[in-house]
Amino acid sequence: MHIPASPKLEAVSDDIDKVNVLKGKLYNEQSVFDAEKDKTKFRQYEAACNRVKDFYKEQHEKQTVQFNIDARVKFRKSVRARMGIWEAMEKLNTLVDDSDPDTDVTQIEHLLQTAEAIRRDGKPEWMQIVGLVHDLGKLLYLFGSEGQWDVVGDTFVVGCRFSDKIIYHDTFAGNPDAKDAIYSTEIGVYQPNCGLENVMLSWGHDEYLYLVLKNQCSLPPEGLAMIRYHSFYPWHREGAYQHLTCPADQAALEAVRAFNPYDLYSKSDDPVDPEALKPYYTGLIEKFFPEVIECNDLLLLSMPGTEVKAK
Repeated sequence: MHIPASPKLEAVSDDIDKVNVLKGKLYNEQSVFDAEKDKTKFRQYEAACNRVKDFYKEQHEKQTVQFNIDARVKFRKSVRARMGIWEAMEKLNTLVDDSDPDTDVTQIEHLLQTAEAIRRDGKPEWMQIVGLVHDLGKLLYLFGSEGQWDVVGDTFVVGCRFSDKIIYHDTFAGNPDAKDAIYSTEIGVYQPNCGLENVMLSWGHDEYLYLVLKNQCSLPPEGLAMIRYHSFYPWHREGAYQHLTCPADQAALEAVRAFNPYDLYSKSDDPVDPEALKPYYTGLIEKFFPEVIECNDLLLLSMPGTEVKAK
């Protein structure tokens, strides 16, 4: 025999549910969705196809200090576009990332897989939306980039010795900076423990999206760090560049490490239906972003790293 709960008990239960939804889990609680996944099957670059290996060889040879300075000057001067977040996702959907050995799915599927994994783990809404937008900087590929090598792939510091923690490290032999008297030293053009705010990372979608969004969203600093450093694997996964980081970088490191499992291990999840998920995520988009994002030169004026001068 079913005995209905009292109205007061039901009201208390509803209030608890609302609090749990609003609170969510702490963003840096250990991920659960990937507990049974075989993580050894991801980032297998030695077994990667030639598409991936060729990509990194080109990236490592061409991401010089001079290129990075020129790229930042170019994007200061170039007017970009005005669009909504979901529109940007749809526009990006024609790109398959040549640097990624783990998936061939379209970008909108990867973004939704990441966001859904975060959502299933009960993480805060702001972290879910980070999962949804974290790769939108790949729109650079449609804005006159020189190729995928200046848009995607793992990022690294330029202006000092290329860390041996970077994948396919030997391919830097073709980069002229590897033989430069200053750029090839451990510290290079920087000061010890100057902090990541004061170094120049290889130009790509992480840095671009961070610069576009930092003044146009209500994401917390942890969310912006997830966007800015999620491809900086030599640092957040391999522990490189400790001689350049400062105590303030620790919070960013914790944030990126909390985000990384969702970005990486969700790539083996089941396919998603963008149209079915669109109502939920457009609701979240409205909470954190304006209707239109300005992707123009004015947002690039405070770009870090431009104080580094080519010799």
